[in-house]
Formats: sequence, structure tokens, C-alpha cells
Amino acid sequence: MNYTFNDVKECAVFLQSKGMKSPLAGIVLGTGLGAFVKNIDIKISVPYSEIPGFPEATVEFHKGNLIFGFLNTKPVLVMHGRFHYYEGYSMQQVTFPVRVMKELGVKYLLLSNAAGGMNPAFKKGDLVLLTDHINEQPDNPLRGLNDPAFGNRFVDMSCPYDAELNNKIIAAASSLSTAIKQGVYVAVAGPNLETRAEYRHLRGIGADMVGMSTVPEVIVANHVGLPCAAVSVITDECDPDNLQPVNIAEIIAVAAKADENLSKIFAEVIREW
Repeated sequence: MNYTFNDVKECAVFLQSKGMKSPLAGIVLGTGLGAFVKNIDIKISVPYSEIPGFPEATVEFHKGNLIFGFLNTKPVLVMHGRFHYYEGYSMQQVTFPVRVMKELGVKYLLLSNAAGGMNPAFKKGDLVLLTDHINEQPDNPLRGLNDPAFGNRFVDMSCPYDAELNNKIIAAASSLSTAIKQGVYVAVAGPNLETRAEYRHLRGIGADMVGMSTVPEVIVANHVGLPCAAVSVITDECDPDNLQPVNIAEIIAVAAKADENLSKIFAEVIREW
């Protein structure tokens, strides 16, 4: 599916009519990560199924609501559940909400995800700030978009994660006495997890953790000039020499346990903005 710029505008107008006006920050909550919404004075929650142009989240542990509210006095827009390429959606569908956020006036974007830790120094429950990424997914959200209204087609990705935002996240974690590591994320198509040989390959090309999201949204954020930062929660340890079968329920449980700390960091960044 190819979106037009009018599709983005029409969706933004619909959400504004619901009262979602001039949000400062956009937040995308990944797998098992939803505690952030407890920090918000929620004013409006709209199911994705009611929003023009939005797909419906098909993953059972993704809520599927767009939430608008206030963190202290700061207006925020939260995707409580995201879309993935492996669900069968096009990359343009996966990233459509980022374009709508920009049209609504969002000034910066914070993303979270659950990831497998391939760096031996990463353990279950660790928070890892993304410093860079590798895109191993088979499609690109900019493919086919040549309308200048969307932005420069050949997007510079020399610094995809905003340095100022990353520094604010590091400072917030320090002020909360919460450890946060740094690393390179690789995005794969999924939904299957990786083989031993694939983990060795991905680690060998420079990745510290692996997941199935985030990178398409970051590409589009850079396309539309929206500063962004992302944090992974390490939910399983991917040591190819000692690889254990993955239990999805355990992954969700690990993510939920780390979610409180990550949510506090995001809330602190927004309060201090």
C-alpha cells in the first residue's frame, strides 16, 4: 500500500478532532512494555481500528490504542502497541503513525523494544540505548515514495539517533540511579527467532542486540526531520554456544520487570525537556 501525503493529513485532522492537539513527545511502546502509560493523565484513547489509515495490531501482547494525555503539563502521544513487518503489513503501513505524529506537531520521538542480547555483556533485563543500527529487513519504508512533500528521498543516516536526546536519556538514567548500557541494534524480518549460525553472523557484522522493529520507524523519523531515540530491553541472552529454547511468556515477563525503570527514564526525559 502506498500512502499519499493527503492520507497523512486526513488522519491528523481526524485525531485533532478527537482532541489530540500539539503533543510535545511521541512514544512507541514495544513488546511487553506498557508501564509508561501509568505516568500519564490520559485524556483520550482511540483504538487503532477506528483511526483512518492505521492497521490493526495483530500481536496479542500489543494493546492497539493511540493515547493522548499529559505527563505533568507536557502533552504526549503514545502508541500502546506498534506494527511489525512480520504481521503482513507493508513498511509504509508500519511507519504511517510516525508521519502522522509529525503532522500533529510532535517534536521528538522515543521508542522502546524488546530485543535479544548477543553481546555477552548484556543480560536479561538490561536497558540498552541504541547508538546505531543495522537494517537486515527485506524492505524499506521509503521505497516508492518520491513525492517531495514526504521529504528528501535519499535520507542521510549518518546519525539516526539524536545525540541530544541520547544524552538526556543517559542523564535521566543517572539521576534515577538506573544502569543503562549502549549498543548497536539489528532489525530482522521475523517472526521466527534466530538460529545459532544467524546469531554468529549478526554478531559478526557488528550488532549487539537483535529485534524485529524500530528501524523502519527510525528511518521515517529521519525522513520527516523528527529527532528520535530508542532503548531496548534485553529479554533473552543469545549465546550461540549455549542457546536455549525461547519461551515467549518469559520474554514478556522479563520485559515487564524492566519496563518500570525504562518508563521512569522516559518520563524524566519528558519532564526535563
